[in-house]
Amino acid sequence: MAIYLIIFGAAVRADGSASPSLARRVDGAWRYALAQPGAVRFLATGGVGRHGPAEALVMRDLLLARGCDEQLILLETQAGDTLESVVRCERILAGLTDIELVAVCTSGYHQYRCALLLRLLGYRVALPAMPADRPFLGGFTWGRYVAKECLALPYDVLLLLLFKLGRGLRRR
Repeated sequence: MAIYLIIFGAAVRADGSASPSLARRVDGAWRYALAQPGAVRFLATGGVGRHGPAEALVMRDLLLARGCDEQLILLETQAGDTLESVVRCERILAGLTDIELVAVCTSGYHQYRCALLLRLLGYRVALPAMPADRPFLGGFTWGRYVAKECLALPYDVLLLLLFKLGRGLRRR
């Protein structure tokens, strides 16, 4: 059995490097993985945003630079937003038989929505401590992101439930 750490994407800079937020998400996932006694796998999710390459590929490179075995990294390189990431990750996870737990590795303000969506799909979910974004974003930007999460949460829940009904996603 393994813990799957889903690392949700964030911006990639014009030069193709990770934004500070994306780097913090990978750093938090890596630290959480090192603290786990059992098997861990990484599932990096995120497509091409304003700048390429795909967020998931940038995350893979950051994990490899930390010494992660490439065979432990799964990639989802098409998603354009949180809900699409969750749905596309579900398609990947559905084919696996060794899932013990799914850990949501993203910014703190974003974790709750990601976790709720994954729980609605039937996964046992952990919320690891992640590096704080607020000191780097400032109070106004951080507050704007929190407000966005409050608005996006019911919308994504409704869409996911409709998707489940229409597509018959596997229940756990």
